[in-house]
Amino acid sequence: MARFVLVHGAMCNASTWPAAFVEGLESKGHTVEVFDLPAQGTDSTPKAAVSMQAYADRTVEQLRSRPEPAVLVGHSMGGVVVTQAADDFVAAGGELAQVIYLTAFLPRNGQSLLELAGSPEGEGDQVQANLQVSGEPPMGTLAPDAVKSALFTTTSPEMMATVPPESIESQPIIPFTNPVSITDDRSITRRYIFALKDRAIPLPLQRKMAGATAVAETAEIDSDHMVFFSKQADLVDVLDRFARS
Repeated sequence: MARFVLVHGAMCNASTWPAAFVEGLESKGHTVEVFDLPAQGTDSTPKAAVSMQAYADRTVEQLRSRPEPAVLVGHSMGGVVVTQAADDFVAAGGELAQVIYLTAFLPRNGQSLLELAGSPEGEGDQVQANLQVSGEPPMGTLAPDAVKSALFTTTSPEMMATVPPESIESQPIIPFTNPVSITDDRSITRRYIFALKDRAIPLPLQRKMAGATAVAETAEIDSDHMVFFSKQADLVDVLDRFARS
């Protein structure tokens, strides 16, 4: 079975992955690894010291922690992270099973998250609309009511009650501005999962990004941005199927 390495998105940390979701993948025979990106969760890196490359380096470190090729999954901002990390890892001789973008940013060489989010297809993005930025270097936060309206729009009240309060936190803005430095169309198997009711990365932007890079297969889930809460069983089934492809 597959080794899954999960990379969380912005304003989140490893606790964003629900235990029931991880257990669902494990029940299919897979192993699952989650970790905090630098300066998030329990990681002690100062928030002022992070960059997209620092996120990618930490992900490469995780990939190297075991010899088995991983199914690398990036959610939201984690899509930029896994794009850079996968390219760095493979360029250095590493082997990946595949990279899966879970309603995630998928940049081409030289593109940043901010550039992608600012494209016409990103119109209506409720994270940008509600993000409160302050300080130097700048940090972003979402008010509690904006978290619901931007990220959890189709998540049931019962599932919302299981979201750990500590899983949503402030986010350094500088990584959003850092472009990836990759070899476009490197021989890496990529798959994409569309969230049809996502208000953080609008569906037209998801489709644009998946269409601009060679993607072996796609799937659709009728979900908001936090698919692992709102459509947990559906997501487990899609990831399991992709892993066996």
